[in-house]
Amino acid sequence: MTTHQNTPNFSEVNEEQLPVAQHKLHGWKHFAGLYAGEHVAATEFVIGATFVALGASTMDILLGLLIGNLLAMCSWWLITAPIAVETRLSLYNYLNKIAGNSMTKLYNWANVVIFSVISAAMITVSSTAVRFLFDIPAQLDWYPNSLSFVAIVLAVGSIVVFVAMYGFSTVADFSKLCAPWLFVIFVGGSFVLFPELSNHVLGSTTLSGFSDFIAIGDASIWTGTNADGEKGIGLLEVIGFAWAANSITHFGLIDMAIFRFAKRKSYGLFSGVGMFFGHYLAWISAGIMGAGVAVLLKTTISSLDPGDVAYHALGWTGFVIVIIAGWTTANANLYRAGLAAQSIFVNQSRERTTAIVGVVTVIIACFPFVFSQMLPLLTYAGLLVVPVGGIVFAEHVLFPKIGLTRYWAKYKNITRSVPAIASWAAALVFGFGLNALDVMSFYYLFIPTWFFTIVIYTALAKKYGADEDYSDAIIADEQELKAIKAYQQEAAKTLSPVVIDSSVFTKVLNAISTLSLITIFIFASQVMFFSDTMSIYKDNKSLFEIVCFICTLLYFATAYWSLKRHKALNTSS
Repeated sequence: MTTHQNTPNFSEVNEEQLPVAQHKLHGWKHFAGLYAGEHVAATEFVIGATFVALGASTMDILLGLLIGNLLAMCSWWLITAPIAVETRLSLYNYLNKIAGNSMTKLYNWANVVIFSVISAAMITVSSTAVRFLFDIPAQLDWYPNSLSFVAIVLAVGSIVVFVAMYGFSTVADFSKLCAPWLFVIFVGGSFVLFPELSNHVLGSTTLSGFSDFIAIGDASIWTGTNADGEKGIGLLEVIGFAWAANSITHFGLIDMAIFRFAKRKSYGLFSGVGMFFGHYLAWISAGIMGAGVAVLLKTTISSLDPGDVAYHALGWTGFVIVIIAGWTTANANLYRAGLAAQSIFVNQSRERTTAIVGVVTVIIACFPFVFSQMLPLLTYAGLLVVPVGGIVFAEHVLFPKIGLTRYWAKYKNITRSVPAIASWAAALVFGFGLNALDVMSFYYLFIPTWFFTIVIYTALAKKYGADEDYSDAIIADEQELKAIKAYQQEAAKTLSPVVIDSSVFTKVLNAISTLSLITIFIFASQVMFFSDTMSIYKDNKSLFEIVCFICTLLYFATAYWSLKRHKALNTSS
């Protein structure tokens, strides 16, 4: 048995490598806002419209998204949050403890690829709004067919890369401000186009009840037939995608990095704020907007990109929502890709690795397939990294129950864990093999792959020494944790408490920003429920577009001003 290493000088250790300190934990509002900000985003335009193109039926959408997002929320609550709260570590640091440096580098490479592609997709989405301003044709092929569009992508992408390198903190705060506005805009956009759909299907701009909504949905939005006129996806596929869309973060445990700051395991439930506002209401709203614009322009939804949909639904505000939603999402994911790359090339700065990864990301963004193929890309990305989540789940949850030792690889000073690497490789062959054989819907492949990984890793870990006696190392580990807590408690004494800005002026700013959103919703509701004729509808919609744009400018001006005042107050204190 190998003895445990000496306790390091914690002041010389990167804070990210230590468990999160008690004084840095957050309450439930932090996680509700965080998940709302990340999951009400530009991807919702793409995914919502894709469900329409894939031919889901109305009831399959309403029920399937409800069940699938509930399963996703429970996955964060029951799998990710408990491990994160118990360890206070990010997945990267936990993985380094149980699988060694080699496995961690492989995993970081996978994350560089995944987050670069997601970031590229969002740059492309933002560019669809800018291309609309210059009357450049929609980019619907796998490759760009306009040099002008490539130039726009390069310009938009350069801004994203620069901000991810140097200004991410501000963007992260700004993204949280966007969440309530994005939600109101998505719902408002569906409201203002529904009379158009109602008139197309029922010959009337008003609804008499929920049955009319179902009739319109079945006839003009979620028709049950795909773009080729064939039977579309069913209830199980809708449930599967809603569950699998974020499997990379819940079953794959990447969101341990978020929930390690949670005061309680139950805060995993607040992922539901993002799921039900973003992946339920926003996906449904985006589908309604896409179908409504297709009727308005007398075309098909597959012929539209997010720029088309947003502009015809929301006017000038449509440009704002596509650009901002794509920009904030792209920055967050490019930042993650840069961090993963910096973990591989430890001698390079995060700014440099982000710049290099950013150049590759922008080149990928020139090819529109990255956003048009968003559903399969997200699903396959999950299948790639879910086995790693299975390895961590086995080590943390299963091992103590069956007499094996957590962190056994660390206690044996193993830098290259054969069980971990072999299990991951075997799981990829198993998962993608099931997909090649077409034995089940690929949306659900992450589930058997996760269980397969747990079984293989547990068996191999036992063979390689997880069942040996590590009593001395465990005692040393516990002593080190106590020393870390003592060090963090001492460090906390030197910190200033967070100051809440309760000034009258800031309250006025917050009131104005809130009233701006309420006004947008009221005018959208007027279009939806008080447009008795097409003439009145057109007048109401034109008025909504003007009011929506003015209130959007007012919201961001006052909300961002309030944020800056709060940050300045805490900086000065």
